[in-house]
Amino acid sequence: MATLDEDEILGKAYDRRLAARLLTYLTPYRRLTALAVALLIGAFLLELAQPYLIKIAIDDHMATRNLTGVARVALAYFLALLGAFGCRYLEQYIMNLVGQRVMYDLRQQLFSHLLDQNMRFFTKNPIGRLMTRVTNDVDVLSEMFSAGVVSIIEDVLKLVGIMVILLWMDWRLALATFAVLPLVVVTAAVFRAKVRQTYRRVRTAIAKINAFLQENLVGMQVVQLFNHEAHNLGRFRRLNREHLDAHLDTVFYHAVFFPVIELLGAIALALILWVGGGEIARGAITFGVLVAFIQYAQSFFRPISDLSEKYGIMQAAMASSERIFKLLDTVEVTPEAPHPTLPGPIAGAVEFDHVTFAYEGDDYVLKDVTFRIAPGETVAVVGATGAGKTTLVNLLVRFWDPTRGQVRVDGFDTRAVPLDWLRGGIGVVQQDAFLFAGSVAVNLSLGRPVAPESIRAAAARVNADRFIQELPAGYDTLVREGGSSLSGGQRQLLAFARALAYDPRILVLDEATSSVDTETEAAIQSGLEQLLAGRTALIIAHRLSTVRRADRILVLHHGELRESGTHEQLLALGGIYSKLYELQYRDQETSEIGA
Repeated sequence: MATLDEDEILGKAYDRRLAARLLTYLTPYRRLTALAVALLIGAFLLELAQPYLIKIAIDDHMATRNLTGVARVALAYFLALLGAFGCRYLEQYIMNLVGQRVMYDLRQQLFSHLLDQNMRFFTKNPIGRLMTRVTNDVDVLSEMFSAGVVSIIEDVLKLVGIMVILLWMDWRLALATFAVLPLVVVTAAVFRAKVRQTYRRVRTAIAKINAFLQENLVGMQVVQLFNHEAHNLGRFRRLNREHLDAHLDTVFYHAVFFPVIELLGAIALALILWVGGGEIARGAITFGVLVAFIQYAQSFFRPISDLSEKYGIMQAAMASSERIFKLLDTVEVTPEAPHPTLPGPIAGAVEFDHVTFAYEGDDYVLKDVTFRIAPGETVAVVGATGAGKTTLVNLLVRFWDPTRGQVRVDGFDTRAVPLDWLRGGIGVVQQDAFLFAGSVAVNLSLGRPVAPESIRAAAARVNADRFIQELPAGYDTLVREGGSSLSGGQRQLLAFARALAYDPRILVLDEATSSVDTETEAAIQSGLEQLLAGRTALIIAHRLSTVRRADRILVLHHGELRESGTHEQLLALGGIYSKLYELQYRDQETSEIGA
C-alpha cells in the first residue's frame, strides 16, 4: 500500500522548491532555452499584430478605397503570419529537443544512482516503484519541459498583452469583453478541482494494475497450476474497470469544460457586437476597431482554457519531481574508506573474526562467528535453512557489513579496501543463475574486456562448451531475458563459466548445484576438482555431495559456528553434521552396499 499511496499523491501545481531544483537541469541548455523564449516572444508579438493590421487595412485604406495601401497591409499581414509560423516551429523544435535531453540526463542520473545503492535499499523498495520513477515519472517531466512551461509563459503573455491592447483601443468594449471573466474563473476553478480528483483516481488505478500485472506475470506458473485464471481475470476486470471509470470521468469534465468556455466566449462576442454596434452608430469607434476587437476577444479565451488544461500537467510534474528527488535523495550506498588501502593481487586468504550480524535490529543471523580459510584451501559450510550460510557470502562481498567484528581478505578489513578490488577477485555462483538478454558470450563476459579464448576455456572447464556449440549460433546465440530459452541446468553451467571467466582467486559456490538435475550436477562435479585447484573456495551447500571433498567443513546452527573439521572427523564426532549426513546418505549407501 505504501507504493500506491505514494503514486496517488499529486501535489501542488507549483512548488517553488521543486521548480528551482528542476531548473538546474536546464542549466546545460540555458542558451537553447533562452533562444526558445525569444522565439516565443517573437511569435507572440507577430500574432498580436495581425488583428491590428486588419484594423489599419479597414480604417485607413479600405474606407478610402486605397488599394495600394490594402496590398501593403496584406503583405505585412502575410509576413507576420510567416514569421509567427517560423518562430513557433523553431521554438517547438528547440523545447522538445531540450525536453528530450533533460529526460536523457535525468534517466542517466537515476540509473547511475540505482547502481550505487546497496542491497538494503533494494530490499526496501519494490522494483515496480523504481521502474515507474525511471520511466513514467521522467516522461511526465519531459512533457512539462517541452510543452508545459513554455505554453504557460505564452498563455500568460497572451492574456496580459490582449488585455492591454483591448483597454488601449477602447476601454468600454474591453469592459464588455471582461464581463464574463468571473464566470470563466469559476468554471476553471471547478474544472481544476474535479480533474485533480480524477487524475488521482487514474494514477492510483494504473498503479494497482501495474502491481497486479507484475505479480501475475512473474507467478504465471502458479496461477495456471492451481487453475486460478478465472479468479485472477475477475480481479483484473475490477481493477481495469476502476481505471476505465476514472478515465471516463476525466473525459466528461473535459467535454463539459471546453464547450462552456466556448459558450462564454460567444457571450463575450455578443456583448462586443452589442456595445460596439452602438459605439459605431455614435461615431465613437470605427468599424476596423470592432473587427480587431472581435479577433482579439476570440484569442483571449483560448489561453484561459489552455492554462486550465496545463494545470494538470504541472500538477503531475510537481508530484513526479517530488518522487524522483525523493529517490535521488535516498542514499544507501556501501561506504568506502576515504583513503582505502591499495593491496596487490588477491592471494585468497579469508578470515571472519568474531563476526556478528543482523539484517534488522537485534535479530542476529550470525553470532560471534570466527574462522580462517588459507589461500588455496576449500572450505564447505553446511547447516539447516536459516543457519546463516548465505549471509557469510553477503558479508564477504560486502553486500552487507558486519554489525560487530571484521571480515578480512588477505589480512585487510573488507571495509578498508576498494570495492572493485574486493569483488574483482571473488567469483560467485548463486543458486538461481540470472542471465541478461543478449548473446551467450555477452552473458559470460558481462561486457567486460575478456578474451574469447578465456570465455571458451571457462565454459569448457565446467562442461558447458558442449551444449553451447549445439546452440543455433553457438556463443553468439541470443538468450532471452532471464535465460528463459535455456534449461535450468544450462543456465547454471553458464553461471559457473561466468564466474571462472575472470580467473578469480576466491570462488564461492552458494547452493550452486541445489537446483540442477543429477546429470548436470555430475557434469559440474567432474570438473569441480579442476575448478578448485589453486583457488580458495567457499562452498555453501545443502546437498553434501561436494562437501566430502572439502579440506574442512564448517557447521552453522542458528547463526553459530558449532562444528569444524574434515568429513571423517565430523562423522566420528557424532554431532550436527553426522545427523545431516545420516539423513541424506544413509539409505543411499545402504542400497549401494546391497547392490
